[in-house]
Amino acid sequence: MQTPFHTVGLVGKYDNPGMHDSVCKLGEFLRGRGHEVMLASQTAERLNIQDCPHRNLHELAAESDVVAVMGGDGTMLSIARELASHSTPLIGINQGRLGFLTDITVDDMFDAMAEILSGQYVAEERILLNGQIRRNGERVFEATAFNDVVVGKGGSGRLIDLEIAINSEFVYSQRADGLVVTSPTGTTAYALSAGGPIVHPTLEAVALVPICPHTLSARPIVVSSHSRIELNLTYADDARVHFDGQLHFDLMSGDHVWITRASRPVTLLHPHSYSYYDTLRQKLHWGKKL
Repeated sequence: MQTPFHTVGLVGKYDNPGMHDSVCKLGEFLRGRGHEVMLASQTAERLNIQDCPHRNLHELAAESDVVAVMGGDGTMLSIARELASHSTPLIGINQGRLGFLTDITVDDMFDAMAEILSGQYVAEERILLNGQIRRNGERVFEATAFNDVVVGKGGSGRLIDLEIAINSEFVYSQRADGLVVTSPTGTTAYALSAGGPIVHPTLEAVALVPICPHTLSARPIVVSSHSRIELNLTYADDARVHFDGQLHFDLMSGDHVWITRASRPVTLLHPHSYSYYDTLRQKLHWGKKL
């Protein structure tokens, strides 16, 4: 078969109802087209699929030409972070709720996969964010985010005080529930709920969006993704930093959170007919004709 995607890796959210049948049917379809198919080990074990080669995630990415992620956006977030260092393109098949990142439906997955694997696709590079927590001059935690890095109040419910600098230049201070630092991909997630802008996912930009600020003058700001964003937690009874809402680290007054663009992007493949604006209209009921 003349295709750049000979070997296809499959990752499925193993606690999702109906996932066993979806993974098996897609694997059978791909093998029927002449592709070699491999499963992520955890997917194969949890779904009890034994008739297909399986690899751990990093081996899967290294040996596959493309990886199809079956689940919701949360599954795609975690897999994209894990596999970003391999630069293997990802295809999202939605078995979750919203489906911004996993934009192919299960009903359409055969046609969509055939189209993409035949070379008819739209490729998008999405930037990731790297967050580093420094305490008393020492790095104490580091993680990557696809959507956003959020510094916010913890269980006490009290406002926190932040000083924000960009490339070591003081920008502003604020008292708020927190701050969302979001990639373009994440501007349709938590940042949107906090009043942030929608930023096209291919732009090299990062948005800073206050969460319930104590002053009316606090507004979101969009800066270059090549900036270093420095958050100084000047006061907090209880605070925490979250990465995509999936990883977290407890903060103390005086901690610094440095956020930069990750060294490698994630490449998402969509069917040829994919439109970001159409996705906004479908998922958020945004900008519909009156």
